[in-house]
Amino acid sequence: MTPLHGVPDLRGSDHEVPVGSFEAAAPRETHGGRGSAAIATNALSKHYRKVSALTDCTITVPEGRITALIGPNGAGKTTLLRLLAGLAVPTAGEMTVNGGIPRQDPAFLTDIGFLAQEIPLYRRMSAADHIRVGAHLNPRWDGASMRERLTALNIPLDRAVGKLSGGQRAQVALALILAKQPRLLLLDEPVAALDPLARRNFLGVLADAVAMGNLTVVLSSHLIADLERVCDHLIMLASSRIQLCGDIEDLLAEHRVLTGPSKDTAAIERSQRVVQVTCTRRQTTLLVRLNGPVIDPAFQVSEVSLEELALAYLGEEVPPAPAPVRLTPVTPGGTIPPYPPEPSAVFGGDR
Repeated sequence: MTPLHGVPDLRGSDHEVPVGSFEAAAPRETHGGRGSAAIATNALSKHYRKVSALTDCTITVPEGRITALIGPNGAGKTTLLRLLAGLAVPTAGEMTVNGGIPRQDPAFLTDIGFLAQEIPLYRRMSAADHIRVGAHLNPRWDGASMRERLTALNIPLDRAVGKLSGGQRAQVALALILAKQPRLLLLDEPVAALDPLARRNFLGVLADAVAMGNLTVVLSSHLIADLERVCDHLIMLASSRIQLCGDIEDLLAEHRVLTGPSKDTAAIERSQRVVQVTCTRRQTTLLVRLNGPVIDPAFQVSEVSLEELALAYLGEEVPPAPAPVRLTPVTPGGTIPPYPPEPSAVFGGDR
């Protein structure tokens, strides 16, 4: 894999990714999204021997937006990002990214930026060295903008990145993938280890880049308050399955918190989709997805926050994924051969 080109592994991995046969997802309106879609998947699945890392994933990600990817550890977030980046081959299903099929090909990788949680940089090289290497490996490289970003953040260009703080290394990595001018950024918990100020600076640079146009971002994080600050679209995963996908504003409008006396809630459960119930001796609290007006006057209706919504869905009892089997993908035109096996030493389960 070539460092800094397309989807970079800046540690210089020699592993190659098998591409295999794959069909693009047919244009359709799936869970969430309005207008043109940067990403569309249909029944996308990924199995590793006895582990189902992703099951029947059907989503859309609108162009020009920042999409939050939320889920507990092991939910399938990293697996989904690797599939979208062309770093892993699906077991079944369909997907389209930037109008094409994810693959290890310069024509596809030029428009993709992928940043892993460990911030993979050459620790002995300076930011200036990374800029020079990137210029040789990327056809649309904008080294001047990277220098400007890092200088504005008071990050020394001549210091080895291994001697920078965690927040500074994250900014160098973000500046690198922005300098290649991709159409899609896939960010796998890039701010997990940063302090609040470093996270704010990182997200500010990201929001500014999207505001300049022609950029879509999928941002995985456990920090819901940070996501709420910059994201307007949501994908929620639990137990390898999609729980929610759509515009955050719409999803919040579809849900309400009902608070009332401790009583039988069967009538509410028949008329609304109950996500979570919390009962005490004196009070019952429900988080529901509305199917119509709440007509029980004993319950007070209030709006739900993104954090409340996430905790309710992630705390649900999710049916386990079926035992993995080798599937043959089905496309609108018929069937295509199964994907070739992947070397298990290279591709493990979702981290």
